[in-house]
Formats: sequence, structure tokens, C-alpha cells
Amino acid sequence: MDALVIGGGPAGLMAAETLAAAGRRVVLAEAKPSVGRKLLMAGKSGLNLTMDADPAAFCRAYATGADWLAPLLADFGPREVAAWAGDLGIEVFTGSSGRVFPRSMKASPLLRAWLARLVGRGVALRTRWRWLGLDGNLVTFATPGGQRRLAPRATVLALGGGSWARLGSDGAWAGILAAEGVPLAPYRPSNVGFARTWSPAMARHFGAPVKPVRLMARGGAVLGEFVISAQGVEGGGIYALCPLLREGAVLTLDLIPGRSETEAASRLAAQPAKASLSNRLRRALGLAPVKIALLRECAPDVPRDPTTLAAALKALPLALDGPRPLDEAISTAGGVMRSGLDAGLMLRARPGTFAAGEMLDWDAPTGGYLLTACLATGRHAGRAAARWTGPPG
Repeated sequence: MDALVIGGGPAGLMAAETLAAAGRRVVLAEAKPSVGRKLLMAGKSGLNLTMDADPAAFCRAYATGADWLAPLLADFGPREVAAWAGDLGIEVFTGSSGRVFPRSMKASPLLRAWLARLVGRGVALRTRWRWLGLDGNLVTFATPGGQRRLAPRATVLALGGGSWARLGSDGAWAGILAAEGVPLAPYRPSNVGFARTWSPAMARHFGAPVKPVRLMARGGAVLGEFVISAQGVEGGGIYALCPLLREGAVLTLDLIPGRSETEAASRLAAQPAKASLSNRLRRALGLAPVKIALLRECAPDVPRDPTTLAAALKALPLALDGPRPLDEAISTAGGVMRSGLDAGLMLRARPGTFAAGEMLDWDAPTGGYLLTACLATGRHAGRAAARWTGPPG
């Protein structure tokens, strides 16, 4: 056997495809009964494949990981992802926000076509094979038929991050690699909701979207929306600021992003003095009930004078109690550190063993960035592993 890929998510499937395209004999091992489970779950909301954006702007979205991922994304970025999907027979379209989706808005047709291509190229799929560790040049698995050991010429690890354990990304691999001397950054939740204890008055707003709203945190800002939940807040606007909020930055809301503070104060001043606060806010500014509730919740003692009230609406602090648990996160930051890898994503502590996907220490927002980087790193590791094995055997 030329190459072994461990992990049946997007990064592992792409590594296997790349190795097979180079003529290598490939075994792909997955701990779950089927591959692509997290991909299918993502597809339930439309499968955002990538983002139609300028390459430089696209890369900047990865923040501290941008310089590391830049050459990989230059080789296999948004345009290449869309073309790859097209080669699988999956028609894509670009939405108004620049997000790229399959025309069917489903993941299952893409996954079926992808698996058919892999099998057609000779990739051997092994499900219910749980990786147990490394022993010299041997890779050990627990399988339905008992313990198995393989001796591949190259191994690509694509084991996912530390969230959504029920779909396979349980992060159990970290202990194995730590014992091998691989430097690891601790897991941190990404694209996750944040906890807040609400007063009883907020209960009737659970599930309500807050939109449009500008969310701000330590120099970062995004115009979007979020949802009030019994546990706190969640949704795209929160996820976009997750790295800052995760580090303790204060979240501030502009509840009237389409109006200036001066205009808001003027409109409020024009309302009858005897009108209730809710009526003034609704009539003057068209404020939705959930936004009025947020104002009362976060600034219960705000004066009624128009100038102070307008200032509160433009910069309302929303205290949070920290991120929700790791396993609730859409993705995770942390994992194999850049210093532990060479340019081909090979582990410096384990020559011939490569790593790809979310198990690497980079962070990505929602919007197709996560999936694109998983595909790009899987392809990059697969190409490097193919070179390592030498000519096809």
C-alpha cells in the first residue's frame, strides 16, 4: 500500500483523491459507519462551498492563519473549488452575499459523486476503523474484525477538530500526537454561540432574530444579525466576531445601523413627551420588539432624554458569559501548530506522516472559508504525500 488517509471528512477525501490521481494505491480509514457526516450536516442548511471573493480579501478572513494558508489557497481557492464541484457534475451558483452553493442546495449529490470518483480511482474505503496510534512504521486500528496494523509508505491524518463528536470530530487524536512530540495548541470553540443569563422578561423573545444590527468588539465590526436563545446569543453576526469575543472583548450593538445618532435623537425628540418608551422607539425609529427588549435588558436605567437614548441605541453593551461548550461549536481553532509541520504539512516529529483540515491550528469564519481551507490543505498534504512515496508502486 502506498498511502493511508485517516479521516473521511472533506480534507481526508480530498487527500485521497489527490493521491489516487497521482497513481498511488490508497486506503481511506474512517471511524464512523460512513464518511462525510459533518459535510452532510452542513448541507442541511445549504452547503456553503466557498465564497466568490477577491483572493487577497478571501485569504485575509483567516486572520492569524492567513500567511500560513495563503500559498495553499492560491493553489486551490474559491475558483478552483467551484470548478472542482463542476467536474463532479455539481452545478453551483453565487448568492447575493457572494456565498457559493450547489444549485440543489444539498450535500448528498456532491458526496455521492465524490465517492464514486474515489472508488473508480481505486481508493479502498474502510469504515468503522478507529485509529489507535502509531508503533514505529505501523499504524494501528480497532476494526469490526479485530485489531489491524498497516504499514503505509505515507500517512495523511485528517481527523477533524474538537467539535461535533457525534459526527466523528472528537479530538481524541490529540493525545496520540502529543505523545509523539507534535506541538499542539489547545482547542478553542469557533463559530459558536455565547452564553448569557437573561431576565425572565426576555423569555418571550427566545428564537427571535435581531436584525439589522451592527455588532462591534475591540475594533472588529460586522453588519448582520443574530438570534436570542435561552442559552444566550448565536448566529452569523456572533460567529463573525467569535475570535475577539472568545478572548474577552466586549460586545457592543448598534441597534439602528441605518441612522445616525443625531437623526435618531431628532426623531425621538419629535415624539409626544407623554408617550411610553416603547411607543416612542417604535414610532420614531421603527424599532422591533426584540430590540426594545434588548435596550431594557442591557440599559434599564437609560434616561428618556432623546440624546442619551439615541447614544444608547448606537452603542449598547451586551455582556456575555463566555462561549458555549466546545462540542456545540461549528468548528474549532487549535490543533497541530505550524511550527510542527514542514511546507508540505508533514509532521516534523513523524517523517512520512502529514496532517490536513481542521486538525491544524487555523481559524475560519462561516461563509465557505472553513470548507475551502479543508479542501486546500487536504489537496496540499495529498500532493506532498504522493511525492514522499516516490514513483507509484
